[in-house]
Amino acid sequence: MNQQMGLRERKKERTRETIAETAIRLFLDKGFDRVSVTEVAERAEVSRRTLFAYFPTKEDLVLHRFADHESEAARIVRARPEGQPPLDALRQALLTALAERDPNTGLNDSPETIAFFGLITSTESLAARLTRYVARGIDALADAFREAGADPLDARLLAAQVIMVERELAEINHAHLVDGQSADDRYPEAVRAAGRAYDLLRDGAGSLA
Repeated sequence: MNQQMGLRERKKERTRETIAETAIRLFLDKGFDRVSVTEVAERAEVSRRTLFAYFPTKEDLVLHRFADHESEAARIVRARPEGQPPLDALRQALLTALAERDPNTGLNDSPETIAFFGLITSTESLAARLTRYVARGIDALADAFREAGADPLDARLLAAQVIMVERELAEINHAHLVDGQSADDRYPEAVRAAGRAYDLLRDGAGSLA
């Protein structure tokens, strides 16, 4: 029975990936607003009902990549080694992601990744929908900070700052790649910017106060 459930889950995951990959290829080729859900379902060889079972809205076909990572910061805080400050764990995770050219850092210069980011920023409904995932990421991280002993208000404010700072860093990196800089050339400055961002988060506004 367990093996059967495992096979079923793997099949469901493959179906989900096929639908999402098909949708993103179509959106990048034709534009988000010019592709219907019916066209995605037909190209992925599934019914509309099956598609909506995996992705409740058209926007979810694109933004599931963010949904899959919306609680990542909270997970990092909860999984950190004993005695390590939460911000240090988040800083190190970001530096590792930059070194690995994680697309979520904006420091990935594959043509598909650059086009994917461009699709989101140029499509109003996608940009608006993304704010929901960002908000849920803030909620999750605030919970993790509270579990680590932070005052509820401090936890909420710091979580909002961390999530928004990392999104801004990603957008800055992406903008440089769009302008023609390679990920490798951008990497040292991306690391410096990440370090500076976390210094400000740790120390407060500093000279801006």
